[in-house]
Amino acid sequence: MKIKSKLPNIGTTIFTTMSALAREHNAINLSQGFPDYDCSPKLKEAATHYINTGYNQYAPMAGTIQLRERVAEIISLSYGSNYDPDSEITITAGATQAIYTAIAAFIHKGDEVIVFEPAYDCYVPAIEVHGGIAVYSQLKANDFSINWEDVRKKITQKTKAILINSPHNPSGTTITAKDILELEKIISGSNILVISDEVYEHMVFDGETHNSVAKSKILKQQSILISSFGKTIHTTGWKIGYVAAPKEIMNEFRKIHQFLVFVVNHPLQLAIADFLADKTNYTELKKFYQAKRDLFLKLTASSRFVPLKTSGTYFQLMSYKNLSDESDTELAIRLTVEKKLATIPLSVFYSEKTDNKLLRFCFAKKDETLEKAAEIICNI
Repeated sequence: MKIKSKLPNIGTTIFTTMSALAREHNAINLSQGFPDYDCSPKLKEAATHYINTGYNQYAPMAGTIQLRERVAEIISLSYGSNYDPDSEITITAGATQAIYTAIAAFIHKGDEVIVFEPAYDCYVPAIEVHGGIAVYSQLKANDFSINWEDVRKKITQKTKAILINSPHNPSGTTITAKDILELEKIISGSNILVISDEVYEHMVFDGETHNSVAKSKILKQQSILISSFGKTIHTTGWKIGYVAAPKEIMNEFRKIHQFLVFVVNHPLQLAIADFLADKTNYTELKKFYQAKRDLFLKLTASSRFVPLKTSGTYFQLMSYKNLSDESDTELAIRLTVEKKLATIPLSVFYSEKTDNKLLRFCFAKKDETLEKAAEIICNI
């Protein structure tokens, strides 16, 4: 059979590749972003309770009302913004499905979407498979901040959406209050949609705050806020996330959502709603991950790697310019095979494979895992 691919240039993701390489060579995996520790026993007990109680059939298409109400509560507490749980919040099969659905609902053939590079790898394929055109704006090389002058130059009559991500994967930087004001100026009076990937919203460090689009009255009216419970409660394998948006936007989102996944895991939604009733299960997360970051930096301080500033997420970028002239991909593979340590090369997050000699390390790991990894790093 002759197949005409809709994504002819897309292969297996780097995360799958590096994790498979790590397993093959029995390497410590600091590449793919998932914890190597378990979620809370209370969360597992709640999930078991709802399975045993019989909540094993379809949930409502938009998600259980219990979890949608919990999401509304979290957004209100965190950002002082109100969303109607019935008409403005939808539970999704993780953030990736939410991003894909948002793009599917609003991007038509020929529409342009501003994407900031380095960019998470699920953004552009979703744009292109729906006939859209990704228009790249490079984050500044020194600190990964947004070049708003460049963004303005790239806005055209065809611009349908701007896709932002904060805290930012892979750089670990965060959008500032000034960035929010700049974005407000750009979209005000336009028909441009903001798709805001905020899956690391509860992981912001050093006393900084997360500047969600939900905080801005202007942005909120033209934005789809996307987040993920997997990052917040250490359950990336459950693949449950959420979307918040004004009713008119959500109506269109749900038209696609209902035919893409229809519903999301019923008992786990109820378990998450119960677990997050205890606000400390998300408000204290920043302290937990800052301690992980600080430990990783302390353990690797004597190495030849140079860390960049990480303000959020559970990723740390490190420069190896003092260590090797290899490409970042070559070094990442060699470290996995020879040194038994898997990382992610930053160039894979660029359309032109820009190589700034940076590797991404995930520090969402047990302390003993970080200690073993740091020993390898310091001996390179």
